[in-house]
Amino acid sequence: MCWVRFSGKLCKFCVLFYKLIHGILACILDGDYPFLREFIFLMNNGYSIGIVGATGAVGEELIRLLHERQFPIRELTLLASSRSKGKTITYGDHSWLVDEARPEALDNLDIALFSTSSLITKELAPEAARRGCVVVDNSSAFRMDSEVPLVIPEINSAAAADHKGLIANPNCSTIVALMALYPLHREFGLKRFIASTYQAVSGTGAAAIDELDNQVKALVNNQPLDIEVYPHQIAFNLLPHVDVFLENGYTKEEMKMQNEGRKIMSLPDVKVSCTCVRVPVYRAHSISIQAEFEKPVNVDLAKIAIDNFSGIELCDDPENLQYPMPIDFSGKENCGVGRIRKDTALDNGLSLWACGDQLWKGAALNAIQIAELLHTRGWLGVQWPDF
Repeated sequence: MCWVRFSGKLCKFCVLFYKLIHGILACILDGDYPFLREFIFLMNNGYSIGIVGATGAVGEELIRLLHERQFPIRELTLLASSRSKGKTITYGDHSWLVDEARPEALDNLDIALFSTSSLITKELAPEAARRGCVVVDNSSAFRMDSEVPLVIPEINSAAAADHKGLIANPNCSTIVALMALYPLHREFGLKRFIASTYQAVSGTGAAAIDELDNQVKALVNNQPLDIEVYPHQIAFNLLPHVDVFLENGYTKEEMKMQNEGRKIMSLPDVKVSCTCVRVPVYRAHSISIQAEFEKPVNVDLAKIAIDNFSGIELCDDPENLQYPMPIDFSGKENCGVGRIRKDTALDNGLSLWACGDQLWKGAALNAIQIAELLHTRGWLGVQWPDF
């Protein structure tokens, strides 16, 4: 990009030109237009970004995706627990020293991407917001707070405009399910749905990945098993237990599907029943969904609605054995939807199958897409070059 400069300074005309173009593009950027997004990004001098929980599985993906998607970074600060202070993290040609996550470390940040426990988030996220930083939080701490937007950019991007310094990232399974359901809701009007999740161990964290790997090796070699992360053996097994059990017999994870889904889609009365299952898969969640709609359904129209929705890949060709599988959607930005058919038990019902990388679209990618949304719509402060 060629800027007119005087004595090494950016001229005022160029700054005014930037403001004009940024405003125009922010108004028309209602879909996913990578070339416009990149143009806006190049015109910005970058943000001071913090990642809280940088040493975890989601934190590592946040670092990777920020660079791969060329988000405008002026400075990147990596924060974690005191145990990780001083650790070096490298990505490409860049290296950073991890600092301890504490209130003072949040000074002078424009954006903070949180991937920590709810307890730490409740302590530090308000501190960041008080310091003028916009927080995108991946924990469940503030998701159901009426003052905090809960955002999937493809579904309810406008909600982010009302943020007061804090935006919540939905639960991973909720994101994958709603990415499949929302285009169908727009077509037929969602009434209720039943979901069974098949959740990969990386949703629990790096220790769970190691436990599955070690258990598989131990079983193959007839060695004793170490069971630490989960209450039972996960290798070659299924655990119908994700998060803690509640008085109603459901788990917290299962109730998130209903409560978060209602908030995100602005459907306070939609009925949801969910069973969450941990499966011996390293990465990417899968979900079986039965949905009932207000209007009569049509499979061909359903496939068109799915195929035309941003962030979804239609993979539905049973005759050629083509359907979404976690192995094919690991490390992929889009979620996959297939096995779309009329449900034989529900009136106006559809049955379908969805897959999505819970570390990407279910966590890190969705958080970065929220940050991109804030940037392109002008809902973040712009760091102007000196002139």
